[in-house]
Parts: sequence; structure tokens; C-alpha cells
Amino acid sequence: MAYESIPLEAFHETFKSNTELSSVALGGKVVTVSDEFFAEAFHLLEVEPAPSLKGQFGPNGALYNGWETRRHNRSYDWCVIKLGTLGTVVGFDIDTTHFNGNEAPEVSVDGIIDSSMDEHDVNNAKWTEILPRVPLGPTQRHLFKIPETERVKFVKLNMYPDGGIARFRVYGNVAPVEPVSPQEVFDLAHVFAGGRVTFMSDQHFGVGANLILPGRGKDMGDGWETKRSRQKGHKDWVIIKLQVTETSQGTPGHLGTVEIDTAHFKGNFPETCELHALYSDAEVPDSDAADWTQILSPVKLGPHRRHFFALEADVSIAYTHVKLTIYPDGGIKRVRVYGTKGPCPTTADLAVRPSGTSASAVPLESAPVAIKQVKTIPVLPLTPEAFLPFGQVIQAYGDHTAAPPGIKITPANQGSATKFHKLSLLESSYPAGLGASNGLSVYRCNPTQVVNGGVELKVVERHPYTNQAFIPMGGGGIQGDEALKEPGSAYLVVVAHNGADDKPDFNTLRAFVASAGQGIMYNTAIWHQPMTVLYKPMDFTCVETQIGNGDKVDCEILELEASEVVILALPRH
Repeated sequence: MAYESIPLEAFHETFKSNTELSSVALGGKVVTVSDEFFAEAFHLLEVEPAPSLKGQFGPNGALYNGWETRRHNRSYDWCVIKLGTLGTVVGFDIDTTHFNGNEAPEVSVDGIIDSSMDEHDVNNAKWTEILPRVPLGPTQRHLFKIPETERVKFVKLNMYPDGGIARFRVYGNVAPVEPVSPQEVFDLAHVFAGGRVTFMSDQHFGVGANLILPGRGKDMGDGWETKRSRQKGHKDWVIIKLQVTETSQGTPGHLGTVEIDTAHFKGNFPETCELHALYSDAEVPDSDAADWTQILSPVKLGPHRRHFFALEADVSIAYTHVKLTIYPDGGIKRVRVYGTKGPCPTTADLAVRPSGTSASAVPLESAPVAIKQVKTIPVLPLTPEAFLPFGQVIQAYGDHTAAPPGIKITPANQGSATKFHKLSLLESSYPAGLGASNGLSVYRCNPTQVVNGGVELKVVERHPYTNQAFIPMGGGGIQGDEALKEPGSAYLVVVAHNGADDKPDFNTLRAFVASAGQGIMYNTAIWHQPMTVLYKPMDFTCVETQIGNGDKVDCEILELEASEVVILALPRH
């Protein structure tokens, strides 16, 4: 089979549009090996460059960060690797760094072509040579380009006759995994869907391609992080090409929601970010082109958490690229851009489900809602940053570094408790003489009706002269008391700003699902849905200022016209 040796300085130009299919970050793994007496083969797929272990020894001899076999092999050694995802192969990076005098003299690579089965037996007749026998030198990277193969799931690295290799990287193009239905929601930016990061303004500490990897990673090293800026007004940005097909053409998608994850970035997350999109045939569109459309206005970000935002994109318009801009700099772990291949009549299916611990790459889908010709918006997990334009989220943080910046946190009760100070302040601007006073009230809320995964928003209210907090109370209690025995664990928070006509501006309408561990404070005069709980009753303590006589000065209620009713698309649990 033909191949071409590539000089190291041409690495980026040669493989810039390809994916490292063998990376452990994608799920690549060693499944079987002929010998690993001196150094285990799993090191081959590690993301980090091989470190020097010079002068260190173990029971079997000198230590190396790579794969090293015994001496005096009469035939050859081999290592079978399962790629992280099915794809076509275009080249290799075979690195012998720190192996000098014990490097592998020659290698070849085989693959199992277009196999959907786990056929990784070393003697399997379907193994096909995709890189012929090539020479290697000591302590250096060797780059090889080959004609693009058919789909490959397993590769076999053959080493003649024995020796050591530090890293083995297989480059190619992902065979996209995407839903059959054009209306099914999935992550269009995900590497397994064929998403590709095509441009980064800076990637000093962490590469941009990490943004679309599966899972949430293990530390800051597997996210995108830029260097510290020293200039006022600085920004960094990254461009992602959505769901690239095997012909390298971007398939346009219709966008609904985005998830920005700052996992592990606790003191170096960006202050704010925004998102733009466009339709382009170019691999790397001009970052300053006038046809970029803003689909997420600048929003605050916080440390070490997933942020969910409803996009401002028209779901009838298709886009091929998104541009994430961060201010002024910092690190982001993952970006998930949820949408559909085909146009959606509403954004009903563009909700995502909260999943605090799962590392699965499966798209976060919503349940279908009743088919009505009305506005439908997704219900997203509540986060302090997304709710900030409307109020404050009241909650504790097990990891104090994940709390929003500026929160004072101190030990309390002789060290048996932690106090999160003044997460929100009470406000009141009632005219003098009305007799308004601060107080605590309790609301016992019965669950709302959920139809086909949706809740109808028919009524909103606002408090013109005070902010208002609701804190879940839990349940339990002793036998015979009035506490809820099995309280609910989720409730809706639906908010909107006031419009020019002194009614809710439905363009600013946002819906969130809050947990029983989160309280909320509505800002003064924010339009909101009356307390609405899901599936089971819940008790809330309400902290507010009021007169208490039922006057509109305390609470103004607005019943929506039939044409104004909104469907709230709930996440699928």
C-alpha cells in the first residue's frame, strides 16, 4: 500500500482537518497485545506526550512511558487497538521519544475494514495492511500519510522484531453517528456526530478540539484553555463545524439550545461568552464576516459547572458553523450544540435533561409535546448564571470553588456547618404609608398537569415593589405531623422581562427546572409563572415584603390570551 512520510513541520497542515481516532479521550483502548514485559501498551494511546523516566528502574528494568517488549523476538510483536469510534484512516504519528537503543526498528499497521463486529483476533483473515513495513529511528516522531481507507474499527500495530514505542496516534475521519429522523434532537457539534473544531484564536494551555469530546474529562488538561490576556477588551474564540459527513462537507443543522461546561476550570473560567452561527461552504469561515448571526447574547459563566442556555436562533434557519467567543480569556471543558437535521415546527424538542454525573455522549433529548400551533420553549436545568438576568439562585456548594465569584463562605457552628453569606438581599420600594412589611409565608403546592411532556403556561404575575424568594422545605417529620411525607424534588421557574407595552416580553421568556436543593429569588417586577411543581407536592417558604390585602400593588396577575399560551417542553428524566 502506498504511503508518504511527512516532515514534522507539516503535521498541522496535513492532519488539521482530521480526528485522532485512537485517542483514549475518544474511548480508544488496547484490547490485546503479544508482549509488554518492560512497559505496558496502554501508554501508546495516552493524550500527553511521553515524559522521560531516565534513571528510574522497576522490577523488570528501566522504566519507560510507552510500550516495550522483551528482546530477541524471532518473529514480531503486535498490539491490537480498538479505535474510539468507527472511521476512515488517513495517517499515523508513531513516536519513539526517549527510546534510544531500544526503539522498534520497523513497524507496519493492519486494519479490519468496514467491520461492525468486535473481530480483533490477531489471526483474523480480515486484517488488511494499511501501512506497509516502514523504518523507525530513535527518540523521534514519525508521520505517515496513507490513502483514505474504508471504515476501520480495529488496527493492529506490528513491531519488527521487538523494542519500544512511546505513542501511537491514528488520524482519520469519523463515521458520523446521527439520528434517522430529521426532527430528533442531538448534539450537532459532538465529535461522534462528525463535528470538528476548525479554528482557535489561541490554545496555549488546552487544544480547541477537546471541546467536542465525549464525557466531561478528568482535569483542566482535556479542555480548551487560552493564555492570560493583558489587553483591555481582549477576547478569544473557536469555530466549530457541525456534523461533518464522510465527504468532509458540513451538514446544516437547526439549533435550539447550548451547553457550556466549565468543569475543572475554577479560577480560570471565562467571565462571559457569546455564540454566533452561519451557513458557509468554507472549512474555516472568516471570523469577522458580517453574516455571522448572534444566537446567544453575552452571558455570565461560572466555575466548574454545566451551563444551559436557550438559543436565540430561528429554528427554521439551518447553520453549518458556530463561533464561541469568550471574554476576556480562560478555559472551557465542553460545548454541546443541540438541534435537529431538519426544521422543527417549534422548539419543543430542543430541551435537554439534567445529568450531573453521567459521562455518556448520548444526546440529551426532550420528550415530545402536544402538537399545537403555539410558541414552545425548552425547559433547561437551573444555573446561577443563566438565571442572573432575572434573579438569584439560592443554594449551597459542596465544592466551595464552584460557588459563583464574590460569595463569602465561612465555617459556622463550631465547624459543623458552612455558611454561604447573603446569596440575595431583600428589596422593597413600596410607597410610604401603605403598611408593607417583611415576612415569611408557606406555600403548599400541588403538582401541575403534564401532558405529553409539556406544561402549558397560561398565567404570569409580577410584584411591582418587592423581590420574592421561594425556598423548598423538604419533608419527612414525625408520625401525625403535617409535613409532606414524600415531597417532590423538582419545580418550574419561568421568567420574562417587562416589554415596552408594560406586559411580558415573550422574546425574553426563559424556563428552568430547579431541584429541591435550589431556592430562587425573583428580582423586583420580573414576570414569572406562579409556583409550579412537578409530579409530587412541595412546600416552600416564601420570603417577601407585602401589604397582604390582595391588592395589585402586592401582586399583578396576567391571564394569557389563547394565542399567547406557551408550551414548556420538559426534559426527559
